[in-house]
Amino acid sequence: MPEITCREALNQALREEMDRDPSVFILGEDVGLYEGSFKVTRGLLARFGEKRVIDTPISEAGIIGMACGSAMTGLRPIAELMTVNFAIVAMDQIMNNVAVARYMFGGQCSVPLVIRAPGGAGHQLGAQHSHTLDSMFMHCPGLRVVIPSFPADAKGLLKSAIRSDDPVMFLEHEGLYAMKGEVPEGEFTIPLGAADIKREGRHVTLIAVSRMVYVCLEAAQALAKEGIETEVIDLRGLNPLDMATVLKSVRKTHRAITVEESWLTGGWGGEIAARIMEEAFDDLDAPVLRVGGVDVPMPYSKHLEKAAIPNAGGVVARVMEIL
Repeated sequence: MPEITCREALNQALREEMDRDPSVFILGEDVGLYEGSFKVTRGLLARFGEKRVIDTPISEAGIIGMACGSAMTGLRPIAELMTVNFAIVAMDQIMNNVAVARYMFGGQCSVPLVIRAPGGAGHQLGAQHSHTLDSMFMHCPGLRVVIPSFPADAKGLLKSAIRSDDPVMFLEHEGLYAMKGEVPEGEFTIPLGAADIKREGRHVTLIAVSRMVYVCLEAAQALAKEGIETEVIDLRGLNPLDMATVLKSVRKTHRAITVEESWLTGGWGGEIAARIMEEAFDDLDAPVLRVGGVDVPMPYSKHLEKAAIPNAGGVVARVMEIL
């Protein structure tokens, strides 16, 4: 099985789905001639032409509005936002049209639209370009929220997202595009809403998405030196939410900690913790804990930014609190 980067895996998924289905097309800022801000759409304009890889003006609301309309009429658009921070400009379209159209029209239309958006901190881009908005989209009924971490997941989940009849927010982390991993060639899909156990353990469960999966795996390695076996669950998305895998793990380890890059207050970790308390309270040997980003606008200073993002040492410290 070839080893490729997450960027290449995403490109492979786009290329294969555009080959498979002529109704699939891409639109966004600099997705054609410039081949995307992070080069995920490299080579696609040359292969599929300007009718299927469309450079748009700088208007996120316009991009999502056009994508929504074309999806409602039977096409399968993939809208790329330069970063997820710019999704805030298009939130009216996302929440008031994309997410609710099927419901408002009584099921007479669907919106098979994928919105790809890179985000995350760690690159000294300041408070307006380092957002992690996973929880905001999770809070919006009607949207699927998919968040890959490993390259194979990126390919398999993106192909499934493109084939879905529901609108999908496909959230990529800018710090993971260069991560390498084995990726199956050709037809390979992963169902939406299926978490993956990235490491098995029996003493504590760590629950994460995106770059925080790698942080949890690093923490698990450190804890293993102390004889602590840590189970790491990669949710791979927040809607649908695979609580069955989470609860099964918690009933084995009896301890759970959520780890998210987004702000801790109002984050998705609180939702997971509440559901564990509601459905598996008697299986717990300790309270469910949360690790998350510091509740501050993301600092530009390199050292302050690093301090605002969860790290493996912080995860280890929280684990030791409940063992």
